[in-house]
Amino acid sequence: MRNQKRRMGSPWYILVVFSLATFWLYILSSAISYTITKEKTQIHFPRSLEQLREVAKLLREWNEANHFFVFILFCSAYLYKQTFAIPGSVFLNILSGALFGVWVGFLLCCFLTAAGASCCFLLSNWCLKGFITRRWPDRIGVLRDKVDANAHRLFWWLLSFRLFPGTPNWFLNVSSPIVGIPIHIFFLTAFVGLMPYNFLGAQTGSIISEVDSLNDIVSTENLVKMFVMATVAFCPSFFVRKRMK
Repeated sequence: MRNQKRRMGSPWYILVVFSLATFWLYILSSAISYTITKEKTQIHFPRSLEQLREVAKLLREWNEANHFFVFILFCSAYLYKQTFAIPGSVFLNILSGALFGVWVGFLLCCFLTAAGASCCFLLSNWCLKGFITRRWPDRIGVLRDKVDANAHRLFWWLLSFRLFPGTPNWFLNVSSPIVGIPIHIFFLTAFVGLMPYNFLGAQTGSIISEVDSLNDIVSTENLVKMFVMATVAFCPSFFVRKRMK
């Protein structure tokens, strides 16, 4: 049992991983700013639309000078947010459209969302299982029951869950390894299921100067569209159920 606990890792290990990732982002952004501007420029994750415009303007200037460096910085920042379940990915989705255009930004965000969520999955599986189970025992129990009940149509059920507006994706990311969701299904449903959110963000980023509020992204019309897509995505699961009977 002791050897098994050691292999599982300790919750404190996440602090080491988080510190190293934060240090990497700091060194990378400092090195890029000094390489391009010959001086260190402080850059941070935007928390408002105004801050987002400022960061977008700065990164656009850097992007013209060295596209590769900005691409690596953006990917690193996105993976950082997703891996450690830090809120605010919507700002990076918008930033992707502002920097790389709608379609490139959209596809890039789809891949980074799935990759970052998978990193969160693996990190949780490695050293957070015990903590998460103790912290949210009821929610874990409910999710495990749903996964077991939909085991024969798990892909379609999880896909509709991702598409459904209001889904707590951060909790799904950290709890999936605990309730027995395979990582390949997890990755694919994250890639496809979050496409609508990623596309709306990238599309907004391409016209960021015309956007007055973030509410323009999560409008009632867009929420209704996502609800319809979630319903449609769940429909194939009924055929799977029927065939299994």
